[in-house]
Parts: sequence; C-alpha cells; structure tokens
Amino acid sequence: MTDAVERLKKHTPTHDFLIAVDSDGCAFDTMEIKHKECFIPNIIKHWEMQPIAKYARAAAEFVNLYSKWRGVNRFPALIKTIDLLADWDVVQARRFVLPQTPNLRQWIEEESKLGNPSLKAWCAAHSPEEAPDMYQALRWSLAVNESVADIVQGGLPPFPYVRQCLDKAQLRADIMVCSQTPTEALIREWEEQGLDAYVFAINGQEMGKKGEHIQFASENRYEKSNILMIGDAFGDLKAARANDALFFPINPGEEERSWQRLFEEGLDKFFAGEYAGAYEASLIKKFEIFLPETPPWQQV
Repeated sequence: MTDAVERLKKHTPTHDFLIAVDSDGCAFDTMEIKHKECFIPNIIKHWEMQPIAKYARAAAEFVNLYSKWRGVNRFPALIKTIDLLADWDVVQARRFVLPQTPNLRQWIEEESKLGNPSLKAWCAAHSPEEAPDMYQALRWSLAVNESVADIVQGGLPPFPYVRQCLDKAQLRADIMVCSQTPTEALIREWEEQGLDAYVFAINGQEMGKKGEHIQFASENRYEKSNILMIGDAFGDLKAARANDALFFPINPGEEERSWQRLFEEGLDKFFAGEYAGAYEASLIKKFEIFLPETPPWQQV
C-alpha cells in the first residue's frame, strides 16, 4: 500500500476538477448487508456478546448505520459500540462484563492506517498474553472480511443515477474512490460493476484516512473550490473540510433521490462555480437530520 500512496501523491491531473466518491452506502447499497450480516454477527461471536446479543446488535446498527458515526472505520466503530453498551442501563442490569480493550484504544489513537496489515504488524511484535484485545480484534476483523467475501457477492449494483453521474463527471473531472473499506473489497466491487473505468485510484483504509486520500491526490494540483467529496457520512464531510473542499451528501434512506439531484443540478453547479455557499449549506442542513448523535434508547 506504500506504493499506492506514492502513486496517489504523484497523481497528475487531466482535468481542472477532482471528485472523491465514497463507496459503501454511498455509491453501493452495501452498508446494510455488510453490517447486519457480516460485522455484527462477528462482533457477537468474537467478542462473546451472546448474553446481550439484541442490545449489541442495536448499538452496532446505530453506530454504523443510523448515527453521526456512520461510515467510521471499523475499529473506532467497535469501540463506540462497546462504550454505548457500557452506558446502557439494560446491559448494566444484566451485569454483563464487556470486553476490555486498552491496547486497541491506544492503537486507534496512534495508528494512522487503521487496517488489518498494520494490526497484523502490531500483533507480530507483541505476544497474545501481552495484548489479548489486539489478537481478538484481528480475529474479528479477519472474520468480517471472510463474511463479506462470502455473503456480499454476485455483483451488487450501484444506486440508480451513480453511473449517470460518473458518466457526466468524467468529462470534466478526475474521479477517485475515497473509502475506509479494505482496498481488496473495493477493487472487487468496482470492477464487478465496471465502474473502475471511471476512476484513476481506488483508495481504501490501508492508504490512510479519507482526508489524507484527498490531500495526497490534490495538494498543489487543484483549486480548493474545484474539489468535491461525495459521501453518506459525517466522516466524508470532515474529510472534505480538512482539505477546504466541497461536499455533496448522499442522504441515508434517500440515496436514489440524492444521486438524481447530483446528476440533474449538483454537478452543473459544481462545474459552474455556483456550488459553495447557500446551495451547499442547504444540502448539509438536511443531511444532518438523518444522522443523530443520541441513540433512541437515550431519548426522552
């Protein structure tokens, strides 16, 4: 992945505009199936949460699908799920002992590339007795990837209007994938649909954070107002803002309508220099409604 990062840093623009596109839950309708059928069952299994399975499922679904944390890297999302469970009175009433994750928490704070390769490297340098939570995290993460490869197959199509948007955008913009999904899965999914032909790079979690992807590809090469991030989560908005770039939200539950709006008006405004300001602000204001911070069981 070091070579891939270097290639991104050496990217030579072919257009004046750069568009970064998130994948899971944004371009592809894969968020629900991946989390509900792959991530969450493996959380319950590998972190031994069977006695509180229904609460673990509810907390993990909220974090990964229905909250401001939607789209966050799998490891911080796991920690957030554990912390929500620790504060939930029904879990406390069952006297369930949640997993202790001190090393995983420290690793998340210190590691810039939160993926299996760096986690494997960390484990190779430490014994299981020294850091059982890290080995447990690696077993879980590898099992998630196996489940995704087994279950999420057969070529899940992109949302309606994605292909039309890419067709339209490629005439004036360089396009890349900007995701926290493992790169291997991204490449497989984009190639299965023939969408890889639209992009010059497919960037996954091993290549750093989304904001870094944009920085690596754009620094000193594109005007800030000529960079657009398309995403379905606050992490995508954060990545855009970290680079003073623009953001187009794909609203969870209204994905097709969002892509249609991008196709019919958003791209035209972006290329015409009319996107920043009131138009973008109105889109983000609506987007924020879809991703609350407080889980339903804490709401009065």
